[in-house]
Amino acid sequence: MTSARIVVAGSLNADLTIYCERLPSPGETLHGSGFAVNPGGKSANQAVSAAKLGGNVTLLGAVGEDPNGDMLVASTAGAGVDVSHVRRVAEPTGVAVISVEDSGENSIIINAGANGTLSPADMSPAVFVGAGVVCLCLEVSLDTVQAAAQAGHDAGATVLLNLSPYAPVTEGLARLTDVLLVNAHEASQFLDGFHLPAPDAPVGAWAGAVEKFASRGLNKVLVTLGAAGSVVLDSTNAAQPVARIAPTRVDAVDTTGAGDAFTGGVAARLAAGDTLVDAAHYASVAAALAATKKGTQTAYPTVAEVAARL
Repeated sequence: MTSARIVVAGSLNADLTIYCERLPSPGETLHGSGFAVNPGGKSANQAVSAAKLGGNVTLLGAVGEDPNGDMLVASTAGAGVDVSHVRRVAEPTGVAVISVEDSGENSIIINAGANGTLSPADMSPAVFVGAGVVCLCLEVSLDTVQAAAQAGHDAGATVLLNLSPYAPVTEGLARLTDVLLVNAHEASQFLDGFHLPAPDAPVGAWAGAVEKFASRGLNKVLVTLGAAGSVVLDSTNAAQPVARIAPTRVDAVDTTGAGDAFTGGVAARLAAGDTLVDAAHYASVAAALAATKKGTQTAYPTVAEVAARL
């Protein structure tokens, strides 16, 4: 099946990553065991993931006229992403300062930099014409995200919103979102503190969450549960409103960007015509494989690598 085009609109960051035995406590200084500067940013990561998994991807964003901007444009283009709509601006390229402990867990602080210049005016409807999936996150302004969602909706695309980093969204953006992708913490925040079922709870326990999301205008939701896998909530599917996605077991080295690998995998498979459940199964494998290597984009698996694990 020929894949529809994927438009990813949002952030590109240089990841400044230091590796350490454990994450420091407040006020504590630790010795690191390694340092790297890698291409990152949620939107760039998601675009690269989708492209490496066979997607036809266009990226909209902004980077500085600096070496980090050069690195990011080269990395995304090298993965096969169309970067003709990534602007170069006077502001420095966005950065993420990341600490990764030996278990693979991480902590991240981001500074928007050039990402802060991306505006609704950059979301030209012409770029979205013919798109099958529009992939969005919240590392750029909500106005810009909503403009991209509107352009994607008007083009007839499936609008996939990754609600990360978390921020309250407008009713308008919720209405424009066809698939919401959240982790358990983000889901609870979005639902005003609603208590989600335990990761090992039976599927029937998720019925309340299905209703809660539907009442907010979101009928299709993918909730990631870390090592416990994920769950697909679909109020439009009377036969299977809840589907559990089993985790893919690996020895994690670095979980940074694994969520973006998952999002990119979902986008790639939705663009190829898969159901949301099948796309989530596929993306689960892609995200797990991404966590077996250091870095983000350089760690993302190819179609062949996912196929071998499947």
